[in-house]
Amino acid sequence: MDTATLLERLGTSLRDARKRRGLTQAQLALLASVPRLKVIQIERGEASVSVGAYAQVAAALGLEFAPVPARRPTLEEVRELLANG
Repeated sequence: MDTATLLERLGTSLRDARKRRGLTQAQLALLASVPRLKVIQIERGEASVSVGAYAQVAAALGLEFAPVPARRPTLEEVRELLANG
């Protein structure tokens, strides 16, 4: 799996966690002591953001990083990709 996909998934996970907690990007930025723009970049999965900033946001959400094996797409997911591509 490429790094862009991994960062995109991480950003999506952090955004989903923020929304589940009912926080705005501005509120999360205050909790994490980072600018709101940094939260936006993190939620987009941008590679230019330091791992420290990703960790600050995760910590503010009460999360930690844990490596997990990458999963392969299901046959249904592959069919959907091919149909939409």
